[in-house]
Amino acid sequence: MSHHEILGPGDRPPLGRWIPLSIQHVFAMFGATILVPLLTGLSPATALFTAGTGTLLYIAITGAKVPAFLGSSFAFIPALFAISSAYGMPYALGGAFAAGIFYCVVAVIIKFTGTGWLDKALPPVVIGSVIIVIGLNLAPTAMGMAMNNAAGKYSLVAFSIAVVTLIVTVVANIFLKGFFSTIPILIGLVSGYLFTLIMGLFFPAYNLIDFQGVRDAAWFGLPSFGIPKFNFVAVLTFIIVSLATICEHLGDTLVTSKVVGQDFYKDPGLHRTLTGDGLATAWAALWGGPPNTTYGENIGVMAITRVYSVWVIGGAAVTAVFLSLFQKFGALIQTIPTPVMGGISMLLFGIIASSGLRTIVESGVDYKDKRNLTISSVILVIGIGGGRLSFPVGENVRFELAGVALATVVGILLNLIFPKSRAVIEEK
Repeated sequence: MSHHEILGPGDRPPLGRWIPLSIQHVFAMFGATILVPLLTGLSPATALFTAGTGTLLYIAITGAKVPAFLGSSFAFIPALFAISSAYGMPYALGGAFAAGIFYCVVAVIIKFTGTGWLDKALPPVVIGSVIIVIGLNLAPTAMGMAMNNAAGKYSLVAFSIAVVTLIVTVVANIFLKGFFSTIPILIGLVSGYLFTLIMGLFFPAYNLIDFQGVRDAAWFGLPSFGIPKFNFVAVLTFIIVSLATICEHLGDTLVTSKVVGQDFYKDPGLHRTLTGDGLATAWAALWGGPPNTTYGENIGVMAITRVYSVWVIGGAAVTAVFLSLFQKFGALIQTIPTPVMGGISMLLFGIIASSGLRTIVESGVDYKDKRNLTISSVILVIGIGGGRLSFPVGENVRFELAGVALATVVGILLNLIFPKSRAVIEEK
């Protein structure tokens, strides 16, 4: 079997190729999948467990037709931060569970009505602006992780670690070829880690890595699980943010279709892929893992290797579950210094914002049109400025809509209220 033979979604490679191909996908999703729980205070081992089992669930629901790996979603980080700090993590998980169920509801509507209404409510100018907000909302978090020591004070040592990590990640992202070009996050992580480790031998200030937790950890065991709790504000916040991620799902599925050369909107159908995504997210929340999303990194690996086999993705999912049960490995992930994460986040959160820009540019949004300019402007300021709508709705209960969720709602409303400009109507 030649190296360049294309494997379709249903093809199963021989074991000798299957295992390395699957491990490659684990590498691709790994950095980003553990980054979300490390940032938000969830367990990385649980995130690996729910990403692996969620991917297997997705494969089952889509009839093993769509090669997609589901990992931790970055879009929900601002919501996870906001809800967990206001009410506690179980409520954030409850919100994530509700978002997953909401996906399934939308999937049912799409099955019967198509996606026209979604395009009307959320045109590229709204979606692009919201994605920019999601990325830039996280910018202060990235810089805080990159510049501050454990006590939260500015530290040149921390910043130097972050900068080294960032430089390696950027270089890997731009200059490396082939498989290595798909794992810049992992390369950056490992390099920043080794840099901290080596510098720590020479300079005590750099001694940030403590292996005691790895020594204490058992070899095998179940990851720690959290149980969701529900309240109205958390549920509403997550459902609103999920409007943006549903559109992200439509985009990812379209990209996967283009890469593989099959129309997944038609077969197995968008309602199937969206239900798979939603149930994987709800399933993750039940176990205490972050919400899932289809991973662009893994689409990248498929584009480079031209191996689109669902078997390979399934192999990666099983590997992720195995790693989550391997507790010493989980403890080792926990030793990654915060500034290393900060360095990677500087690039990663920027890439989220830039992909919002890309959405706007590629869909040809015209900013000479005051309508588009106004919608974008208001979304950006509310979202990045930390806009918050908050009022009491009874004893001890506040209704609150903040940040990304509020910006999304305002964007949708402005888009529905403002009349379309004449020029646009005439062109059509």
